[in-house]
Formats: sequence, C-alpha cells, structure tokens
Amino acid sequence: MEVRSAIQQIAVEHRRRYGYRRISAELRRRGMVVNHKRVARIMREDNLLAVQPRQFVVTTDSDHQLEVYLNLASRMKLTGIDQLWVADITYIRLKAEFVYLAVMLDGFSRKVVGWQLDRTLASRLAITALEQAIAKRQPPPGLVHHSDRGVQYASQEYIAILEKQQMIPSMSRPANPYDNASCESFLKTLKREEIYANQYDDLEHLRANIEEFVEQYYNRQRLHSALGYRSPEEFERQAQCQSVAADGKEATITFFKGLAQSSIGMLEQGTQTPSPAPDLIPAGEIVEKVP
Repeated sequence: MEVRSAIQQIAVEHRRRYGYRRISAELRRRGMVVNHKRVARIMREDNLLAVQPRQFVVTTDSDHQLEVYLNLASRMKLTGIDQLWVADITYIRLKAEFVYLAVMLDGFSRKVVGWQLDRTLASRLAITALEQAIAKRQPPPGLVHHSDRGVQYASQEYIAILEKQQMIPSMSRPANPYDNASCESFLKTLKREEIYANQYDDLEHLRANIEEFVEQYYNRQRLHSALGYRSPEEFERQAQCQSVAADGKEATITFFKGLAQSSIGMLEQGTQTPSPAPDLIPAGEIVEKVP
C-alpha cells in the first residue's frame, strides 16, 4: 500500500507524464527500491499509464538553393554545456489553426535554452528562439549550432547571427532526422506529455502552457533517462561542479579519412582554429579540438 500510494502521488504530481521507468527512478530517489515490473503492474491496475504518442509528422523544407554545412554534431564528444546547441521546428494543431514551435536545446544537458511560438514558418520564428538562447546563455565563441537543412536555418539572416556570435553551423544529412535526435526526443516528449494531454483556447493559452512546461517542469523537474534520471538543470549543476574540480575539458570532433568533403562555411572564420575537411586530415590524425 505504501508503494502504491507513492506511485499514485508521483503520477499525480507529474500529471501522468511519467511512465513506469521514470516513476521507478523517482521511487529510488526517494529511497524505495521497487522492481520496475511491479511499478508497471500497479500503474496498469490503477489506470496511471502515461499518455501515448501520436504519429510523427515531418515539417522540414530543405528544397532550396541556400548553402548547407558539414555535419559536425554526430562527430562531437561533448564535455560540458554550450559546446553544441541543437535546433528544430515542429507544428501544433489548435482548434482553428496550425501554429509552429521553434526550440533550441543544449546538446550536453538537453536543457531547452530558447523557444518561440508563432503562426508562420518564416525565418523570424527560428531567429527569435536563437536570440533568446543567446541572451540567456551568452555562449563563448566556437559553439557548434546544429539543425536540419530547413530554409529557416539556412537563411542569410540566420547565418549572419551565427557569424556575429562566432558560432559554427552544422546540418543534418538529407532525410536523416536521427542526427537531430535530442531535439526530436524533446518535441516528442512535449507533444505526448503536454500538447496531446490538454486542449487550448488559442495561441496565447498554448504559449502560457508551453512556457510553464518548459521553464518550470521540463528543465527543472522532469527526470531524463539520457541524463541518468536527473533533470537538465540538476545535470548541469553537477557537471559544472565536476568540471571545476577537473579544470574542465574541451569538446572534440572526430573525422574519418575518406569521407566526402562538404561545405564548412564558417569553420574558416572567427577566432577558433578551424577543423579541416575530412579528406585533408592525415592518416592517424582523427581528432580535432573545439575551444
């Protein structure tokens, strides 16, 4: 009965957003060691299983003549925050219209560092999310910005902001959303745990709910399986303490000899040492540091 009561309390606190794995992790954080199969059985009996996802819809428009950039994200080994940001856009259906959400995540902590909601897919949607992230985090030069090849992220206005901030653009391969997996995962979580679980009167109602979900719940409270069942902010605090103790480390990028050369754009600009194209790296030298 004590276990059942604790499971019900956690499920209510998180508005049925947690499945049996996260509830099992939360029980362990509270000092209760319970088999995950028992947790799943109790949740099934009490009708507390999490809301299930709906079908994924692709919204990227990559049919343009703008410059695309080498995919650096898949080759990075992150050691701290503000080394890699990952961006994406999704749609949300309201009663009378479709609206669009642009988000920016820190690739190391999975924390949402910027987001914007609007009625159009114009470049301003993604730009506002980027500017919000820059204002909040004040990232150092050399940060890698990864996105899909959508026209919003390849636009001259967007790239100009990256150049001004000395960020390095990186883009996914065509028709391969897995290079953007952390952002895709967040959007799936947002839709399953917030969007599909509620009904919204209008855009402003939706905006208020997303702000509460992102700022108060996801970043601060929700346990993330990829972070050892810690929230993004808790993970960042612990990582920063460990980084100070170890004097910090730089991220590394690994290239493999023989890959086709792609446009590296801003890698030749800014203050950091540029990473050479894959086919220019001598044999045996496969690691390049990113400040």
